[in-house]
Amino acid sequence: MKTEIALEPRRVPAYQEAIESVGAVVVPLSAAIEAMVWTDYADPAGLKQVLANNPQLKWVQLPFAGVDAFHEVLQHSIVFTSAKRSYSEPVAEHALALCLALGRIIPERVREKSWGRQFADSLFDEEVLIIGGGGIAEQLVQLLAPFRSEVTVIRKHPDAPFVPGFQGRVLGFDQFQTELAKAKFVVLACALTFETQHLFDSRAFKLMRADSYLVNVARGMVINQDDLVDALNNGEIAAAAVDVTYPEPLPEEHAMWGLDNLLITPHSADTLEIVTRLFSQRLRENVSAWLDGSELIGVVDKKLGY
Repeated sequence: MKTEIALEPRRVPAYQEAIESVGAVVVPLSAAIEAMVWTDYADPAGLKQVLANNPQLKWVQLPFAGVDAFHEVLQHSIVFTSAKRSYSEPVAEHALALCLALGRIIPERVREKSWGRQFADSLFDEEVLIIGGGGIAEQLVQLLAPFRSEVTVIRKHPDAPFVPGFQGRVLGFDQFQTELAKAKFVVLACALTFETQHLFDSRAFKLMRADSYLVNVARGMVINQDDLVDALNNGEIAAAAVDVTYPEPLPEEHAMWGLDNLLITPHSADTLEIVTRLFSQRLRENVSAWLDGSELIGVVDKKLGY
């Protein structure tokens, strides 16, 4: 029955409430169920097995915006939706906070025990490069507008619709190296794909300004972390801030913890509380769409991988 939705593998109370609030019923997965909400990002193997055992499924809602962990699973012919754009606001907010922290040398100041040097880099009228043109980028350019930042967005499809009235530039990846060499602040907000894995490696760092700042709120593997450590130690870039690493948690003995010009936050751009609230809203929207046969939000493009 179309009104019945499976919630696997964990029945999160908030998610069950969201599903049932729009008229659906949460039931155990069986051969009669065609729609399922998968709640565990860390278990793609479990989802693969569930799909193999339930060929009747027609739609699966995935829990996060990034679906890189589910690459193999996405080869199934059914419709997958992700939570892309659900968490854009808090992640963009976090990216802005990290930019401000780096420009004001907050990582250095919190360690100091004396007055120290006076230093500040401002976002006002400064060149900002955003890699990725999805929901995070759309929110971030609006947050940057009061700073009059000269924003350039690099995305896979530069001609696709972006933020109405955006005064900056939207370019393709063919302009990546040229724009990287210009920017003072570089923010990674792209999906992790075969094309973006280790996009920021030793070659990319050598292109960047020696006084530039790098912020990563995308996926850890967009950066080659060994090369990042070298770049920060060698002064190829001024400082970096990352909310994502590989692995997670980052081991306490990792070299990244020993860098004074690197700020690490523990994947806290969107906390469990934030995710639960915002994913519940996505469930209300998509379950409603499923029930009345309208267009689902966040359909995964299997060729692009997001």
